[in-house]
Amino acid sequence: MRGVFWAVLYFALGVIPLFFAALGPPPGGRSFWTEFSVALGFVGLSMMGLQFVLLARFQSVAAPFGEDAVVQFHRQISYAGTAFILAHPLVLMILVSSDFVRLLNPVTAPWRARFGLLSIICLVLVMVTSVWRKKLRIRYETWQIMHSVIATAAVIAALVHVELVHFYVSSPWKRALWIVMSAGFVGVIVWVRLVKPLMRRGRPWEIEQVTPQRGGTYTLTIRPVGHAGFTFAPGQFGWLSVNRSPFSFTQHPFSFSSSAEDGDRVQMSIRELGDFTRTVGAIAPGTRAYLDGPYGVFSPDRYEGPGFVLIGGGVGIAPLTGMLRTFADRDERRPCILFHASGTLDDATFREELEGFGERLPDFQLIQVIGDPPASWTGESGRINDALLLRYLPVRFKRLQYFICGPSLMQDAMEDALARIGVPGDRVHTERFNFV
Repeated sequence: MRGVFWAVLYFALGVIPLFFAALGPPPGGRSFWTEFSVALGFVGLSMMGLQFVLLARFQSVAAPFGEDAVVQFHRQISYAGTAFILAHPLVLMILVSSDFVRLLNPVTAPWRARFGLLSIICLVLVMVTSVWRKKLRIRYETWQIMHSVIATAAVIAALVHVELVHFYVSSPWKRALWIVMSAGFVGVIVWVRLVKPLMRRGRPWEIEQVTPQRGGTYTLTIRPVGHAGFTFAPGQFGWLSVNRSPFSFTQHPFSFSSSAEDGDRVQMSIRELGDFTRTVGAIAPGTRAYLDGPYGVFSPDRYEGPGFVLIGGGVGIAPLTGMLRTFADRDERRPCILFHASGTLDDATFREELEGFGERLPDFQLIQVIGDPPASWTGESGRINDALLLRYLPVRFKRLQYFICGPSLMQDAMEDALARIGVPGDRVHTERFNFV
């Protein structure tokens, strides 16, 4: 029901600007297409502002869906919002009058048109740098800064554009609604860029230990400094910034690999893959860090079932290891099966510890699958597929809860495989850290 509530509220907020035009007497001397273009612009502006709400990490908003689903929705709805914004001037120029084309000249155009043009340019830059980030070779950290700054500029320029046009916000009621709407947009930006960083500043963390693991992975042990830290559910994640100001734009999402029962400190296991992660091994103990969390619904604590199946590959084994550590600390009696895929035996992060869970959990089974095994390997090899799953799953496997974490292609393949063997979709849970 909370999910339905937030979906309805999002739709309502998206169309509220249309009520600006409905209040008061209808304007005279303006064509249908003029009014239609204005409606498109208002709805597009509202959708732009709501994107900040989607990414403001309000846990009550994300809880019914999960951060992955919210970010995916943000990504898809941004295309629709951009289409509305771009359609606003195009309708005026094509269907109303070609005279509007002159407003594209920033030298001769009035200021209201200049701010409108600036907003559109910023919006297009946000889309281009996000969709083609890798092709443009933009570093993730650089993209985070660009995305935040340019998106904020787009919304502010659009607000100024509407204010200077003034036609639809001149009457008292319209102006009151416009002030509330504008304050909401600005308030979300202030919350994200000022209030939350101030809260993080008062709750610093410290890198206590950096432990190398197999597969080019390092485990950061992080302890709270001057506060009690926080509790989290196994499988959740947090946003980490190391040796940076809490006001920094750059933060990175990593899952917790430690037991949720360890309240003194948290651990994050990070593989050397990107710009920041390649430097993790060189972080010195005692380095100041800031941690924002916990987030995510990828947790067995949220779902009832007679047992669990964990499927992990690459660094995706980190949150699954956190689940197993939590199960062991809780003396979990329900059966648990782990399918762990690795390219080579040496890349199998936490291999020895995972093998040891057979002694810590009463009903645990590990199926290690090696893509390129040594000649002496007697276990499973290749990739996890339908046949391999069915060889090890119990008879009532459709009743179990499934948690998949790994490279995106692997997660897609596992979701398809589980669907083919008849596992209900509501029992399959994934975690995808694709926040671009």
